[in-house]
Amino acid sequence: MDQQIRFCTTSDGVCIAYSAVGQGPPLVKAANWLTHLEFDWESPVWRHLFSALAENHTLVRYDERGTGLSDRQVDEISLEGLVRDLEAVVDTLGLERFALLGISQGGPTAMQYAVTHPERVSHLVLYGSFAHVGADERGAALASAMRVGWGQDNPAFRQLFTTLFIPGANGEQMAWFNELERVSASPETAARVLESIGQIDVRNILPDLQAPTIVIHPKKDAAVFFERGREMAALIPGARFVPMEGSNHYILEQEPEFETFLDLLEGFLGHKAVRLRANRGAPVTVMFTDLVGHTEMMQRLGDERGREVLREHERMTRDALKQYGGTEIKTDGDSFMVSFGSVTAGVDCAIALQRAFAARNEGGGEALHVRIGLNAGEPVEEEGDLFGSSVILAARVAAKASAGEILIPEPLRHLLSGKTYVHADRGETLLKGFEDAVRLYEVRWQS
Repeated sequence: MDQQIRFCTTSDGVCIAYSAVGQGPPLVKAANWLTHLEFDWESPVWRHLFSALAENHTLVRYDERGTGLSDRQVDEISLEGLVRDLEAVVDTLGLERFALLGISQGGPTAMQYAVTHPERVSHLVLYGSFAHVGADERGAALASAMRVGWGQDNPAFRQLFTTLFIPGANGEQMAWFNELERVSASPETAARVLESIGQIDVRNILPDLQAPTIVIHPKKDAAVFFERGREMAALIPGARFVPMEGSNHYILEQEPEFETFLDLLEGFLGHKAVRLRANRGAPVTVMFTDLVGHTEMMQRLGDERGREVLREHERMTRDALKQYGGTEIKTDGDSFMVSFGSVTAGVDCAIALQRAFAARNEGGGEALHVRIGLNAGEPVEEEGDLFGSSVILAARVAAKASAGEILIPEPLRHLLSGKTYVHADRGETLLKGFEDAVRLYEVRWQS
């Protein structure tokens, strides 16, 4: 997939470099601190994310003023100027309505634009971002280190920032990020951008955000602390907040958080995450849930009351799917078929479901007990539905579960190797339609 770089001019006369790659509904990424359109596109830190997003979207990226391929010599570096950069790009492309992605410093730019142009932003996705960080001693020290030590012959100073942003990076990724810091901006401009970040405060406009918003933040982020993301989400009406494992400020390909982020984003934007996964050649995890005793409950409660209970079951299930990036394939009210782009997301969702129903049942009333089965494979996708032996096996596994249980087959257990899940061997069993016996494992979910 090749990108073509073009240029536009802001209302205050700054030349901005931008690109639009892929097909599908537009997804605009607001520029974050230090980018370079050409360098990023081939980098081991960004290329996996950009190529994945461009499979289902027309991905729009640009270099903010002072950095990358945009004008380097600029008088103003401020939030107002960064918003003008974004306005120039989307206006030049003629985008009437689009989803907006704000990573790190791109978050305040995206939020300010969304409040100023509410009719144009369909969804707002914020990752590792903030509404306000303030100017403090740490920021001043980092800016001084940039001015003093970011010369071409001083990679050790740049390594300080690399470790702060991507502590989980491998050698190749760290070497690339060190080089990005050198080629994307002059030491003086990089310091000016960092100092401008300390002046940003958009907390007062967050109650005016109208676009559906999801806020995702790594729990151990050292560049923008987790609490900043939580505070921001609390001020945005109806925002969904998703804490994510990990310590990397940017999303690295080798980390499980990469697949989780894609699942969350595609699920939030309303696209079939399973289609994205299938195109990328990765296995799809399929989950079946079934409400135990549904028929007896309907007979006992009657249609009206029974339907009320079923709606609660549906709501709780869909809430969990949204949290873990699951794609609802189909439902009969008392059962769900769901897909996930990663095994861990599917198993985590199953555990969350069982815990949610258990907590609800402790409050009294009509108890809800579900059984869950999962499997992973490469199913055939047609018109939003999934077919194939891996799907059938997931359904057969779910049928073997008892109320409150989560069952998985042995091959899926191997995919969870190294994780902290607790399993119980349920032995081998013959499943309808499969010649060989399948060893099943119960995933223990009690705290």
